[in-house]
Amino acid sequence: MKTIRLRAGKERSLLRRHPWIFESAIARGAADVGETVRVESHEGQFLAWAAFSPVSKIRARVWSFEESQRIDASFFSLACAKAVSARQRFDIQSDALRLVHGESDGLPGLIVDRYGDTLVAQFLFCGAERWKSVLTDALLAATGLSKIYERSDASGREHEGLPLIAGWLRGQGNTDLVLREHEWQLTLNIASGHKTGFYLDQRDSRKKFSEYSRRLAFERVLNCYCYTGGFTMAALKGGALHVTSIDSSGAALEKAALNLELNGFEAGRATFMDADVNASLRQFGAAGQTFDAIVLDPPKFAPTVAHAERAARAYKDINRLACKILAPGGVLFTYSCSGGISPDLFHKIVASAAIDAQVDGYICERMGAAPDHPMTINFPEGEYLKGLVVMRK
Repeated sequence: MKTIRLRAGKERSLLRRHPWIFESAIARGAADVGETVRVESHEGQFLAWAAFSPVSKIRARVWSFEESQRIDASFFSLACAKAVSARQRFDIQSDALRLVHGESDGLPGLIVDRYGDTLVAQFLFCGAERWKSVLTDALLAATGLSKIYERSDASGREHEGLPLIAGWLRGQGNTDLVLREHEWQLTLNIASGHKTGFYLDQRDSRKKFSEYSRRLAFERVLNCYCYTGGFTMAALKGGALHVTSIDSSGAALEKAALNLELNGFEAGRATFMDADVNASLRQFGAAGQTFDAIVLDPPKFAPTVAHAERAARAYKDINRLACKILAPGGVLFTYSCSGGISPDLFHKIVASAAIDAQVDGYICERMGAAPDHPMTINFPEGEYLKGLVVMRK
């Protein structure tokens, strides 16, 4: 077994059981792509077993902190079984859910979502890639399913020096699927949809939005960056009279229109706009148009802390424009899925945007990812999605 030794003092995060080892922390040692290495402190103390990545800034990711642990097929079989079992203890009101959430489940770089009888997996780190066949068998055994589709086509693979890959790993089937979530249904395509096909992490936020719609009787709702209309369906199911949904993807809007029909809503209750969100918000403001509820769920503006300053300006701009067209007593559901934006920073951004818009409001709730996308005690970076529910005074 190859060994990497850390620089003096760089063992502290591992002693706190944080699973990442950065290039700058390593004094010496190397290994092949995805190979398991023994990680030692500068003094030679065992710290962890980790998978090595020769090109990534995160040079190794931990499999286990137990010196007696063997990293083999049995290890991955047990890890997958534990992750799947954990989801049975969560309150997930859907037939689609996340079964494995990377580091939070002790499987760095592995993302697995279940849509009915189909699994969709992303192998985003070279350690997971090296064990792909073993992990695939373990996932099917843990779930009792026979179909798994690979969506290893995310940009993170390029940072690992890995090619982008998509296609069936085991079995075959239709890539156009329908999921059930709370009181509505949603169409998706696991081959062409975002992420593994859909944004399952916003499941509980959609339910919350539906509840607000029912309780406050929204008449005019605006859903920005609507993708295939998840928040749109939630609002309409809650009784909203009309929802305007904006996205720059015509294909996503076509799915949203299908979802409207699938859930039995009248076509006149929804307007779908293939347009730029910022420009549209400005147009609504210029026309004096207001909304009782607005959803801002933009794409990732800041993948890392290095992008935070530029992303903060983008988040502030859309929130400022939204605050201006939010009716008094209206509700803003605003989100950031950027890992480089902390919850505290996001709060400050939204507050600054409201001040510039000369709007004040109550923070009713703080939102995060659904429980099947967990953040663990030892891995706070898992808290990538954060949201605020703000009611304008």
